[in-house]
Amino acid sequence: MSGPLDSTGSVPALGLPLEPSPDDALTALAELGRFAGLEVGVWEMAPGTTTDVEADEVFVVIAGRGRVDFPDTGRRLDLGVGDLVRLTAGDRTVWTVTETLRKVYLAPPA
Repeated sequence: MSGPLDSTGSVPALGLPLEPSPDDALTALAELGRFAGLEVGVWEMAPGTTTDVEADEVFVVIAGRGRVDFPDTGRRLDLGVGDLVRLTAGDRTVWTVTETLRKVYLAPPA
Protein backbone atom coordinates (compact mmCIF):
# COMPACT_ATOMS: atom_id res chain seq x y z
CA MET A 1 0.00 0.00 0.00
CA SER A 2 1.17 3.50 -0.72
CA GLY A 3 -0.47 6.60 0.63
CA PRO A 4 -0.21 10.31 1.39
CA LEU A 5 1.69 9.72 4.65
CA ASP A 6 4.44 7.47 3.29
CA SER A 7 6.72 10.51 3.47
CA THR A 8 6.59 14.01 4.95
CA GLY A 9 3.09 15.45 4.57
CA SER A 10 -0.26 16.03 6.21
CA VAL A 11 -3.90 15.08 5.73
CA PRO A 12 -7.10 16.61 7.15
CA ALA A 13 -7.90 13.69 9.49
CA LEU A 14 -11.26 15.15 10.61
CA GLY A 15 -12.49 15.96 7.10
CA LEU A 16 -10.82 13.14 5.18
CA PRO A 17 -13.24 11.19 2.95
CA LEU A 18 -13.36 7.52 3.97
CA GLU A 19 -14.23 4.34 2.07
CA PRO A 20 -17.21 2.39 3.47
CA SER A 21 -16.29 -1.03 4.86
CA PRO A 22 -17.62 -3.92 2.77
CA ASP A 23 -17.92 -5.99 5.98
CA ASP A 24 -19.74 -3.54 8.28
CA ALA A 25 -22.23 -0.86 7.22
CA LEU A 26 -21.39 1.25 10.29
CA THR A 27 -17.67 1.65 9.57
CA ALA A 28 -15.44 3.40 7.03
CA LEU A 29 -11.67 3.65 6.59
CA ALA A 30 -8.81 5.44 4.85
CA GLU A 31 -5.39 3.76 4.82
CA LEU A 32 -2.82 6.56 4.64
CA GLY A 33 0.55 4.82 4.38
CA ARG A 34 3.26 3.32 6.53
CA PHE A 35 5.31 4.63 9.45
CA ALA A 36 8.18 2.49 10.79
CA GLY A 37 6.53 -0.53 9.17
CA LEU A 38 3.13 0.18 10.76
CA GLU A 39 -0.06 0.94 8.87
CA VAL A 40 -1.38 4.48 9.48
CA GLY A 41 -5.02 5.23 8.88
CA VAL A 42 -8.28 6.89 9.85
CA TRP A 43 -11.28 4.79 10.89
CA GLU A 44 -14.81 5.89 11.66
CA MET A 45 -17.92 4.26 13.08
CA ALA A 46 -21.46 5.66 12.94
CA PRO A 47 -23.73 5.33 15.97
CA GLY A 48 -24.66 1.72 16.66
CA THR A 49 -23.14 -1.52 17.86
CA THR A 50 -20.76 -3.96 16.18
CA THR A 51 -18.49 -6.83 17.24
CA ASP A 52 -14.88 -7.48 16.32
CA VAL A 53 -11.79 -9.52 17.08
CA GLU A 54 -9.00 -7.01 17.46
CA ALA A 55 -5.56 -6.74 15.91
CA ASP A 56 -2.68 -5.05 17.76
CA GLU A 57 -3.34 -1.33 17.47
CA VAL A 58 -2.76 2.05 19.04
CA PHE A 59 -5.20 4.86 18.27
CA VAL A 60 -6.26 8.37 19.26
CA VAL A 61 -9.94 9.36 19.20
CA ILE A 62 -10.28 12.63 17.25
CA ALA A 63 -14.10 12.91 17.21
CA GLY A 64 -17.13 11.32 18.81
CA ARG A 65 -17.98 9.14 21.78
CA GLY A 66 -18.52 5.48 22.48
CA ARG A 67 -17.28 2.50 24.41
CA VAL A 68 -15.56 -0.81 23.83
CA ASP A 69 -16.62 -3.80 25.92
CA PHE A 70 -14.47 -6.91 26.27
CA PRO A 71 -16.90 -9.79 26.93
CA ASP A 72 -14.16 -12.28 27.87
CA THR A 73 -12.86 -10.11 30.73
CA GLY A 74 -15.79 -7.82 31.59
CA ARG A 75 -13.56 -4.80 30.99
CA ARG A 76 -14.96 -1.60 29.43
CA LEU A 77 -13.21 1.39 27.86
CA ASP A 78 -15.18 4.62 27.55
CA LEU A 79 -13.95 6.59 24.54
CA GLY A 80 -13.94 10.32 23.89
CA VAL A 81 -11.94 12.94 22.02
CA GLY A 82 -8.26 12.86 22.96
CA ASP A 83 -8.23 9.32 24.37
CA LEU A 84 -5.17 7.25 23.51
CA VAL A 85 -5.97 3.52 23.40
CA ARG A 86 -3.98 0.31 22.98
CA LEU A 87 -5.79 -2.84 21.77
CA THR A 88 -4.31 -6.34 21.88
CA ALA A 89 -4.58 -8.88 19.05
CA GLY A 90 -7.20 -11.55 19.67
CA ASP A 91 -9.37 -9.57 22.10
CA ARG A 92 -13.07 -10.01 21.34
CA THR A 93 -14.82 -6.64 21.50
CA VAL A 94 -18.25 -5.04 21.29
CA TRP A 95 -18.13 -1.43 20.06
CA THR A 96 -21.06 0.81 21.00
CA VAL A 97 -20.87 4.27 19.46
CA THR A 98 -23.24 7.02 20.61
CA GLU A 99 -21.72 9.89 18.59
CA THR A 100 -19.91 9.17 15.30
CA LEU A 101 -16.43 8.15 16.41
CA ARG A 102 -13.30 8.83 14.33
CA LYS A 103 -9.82 7.64 15.25
CA VAL A 104 -6.31 7.83 13.83
CA TYR A 105 -4.57 4.49 14.24
CA LEU A 106 -1.20 2.74 13.96
CA ALA A 107 -1.22 -1.03 13.45
CA PRO A 108 1.01 -3.78 12.07
CA PRO A 109 0.14 -4.66 8.46
CA ALA A 110 -2.72 -7.16 8.17
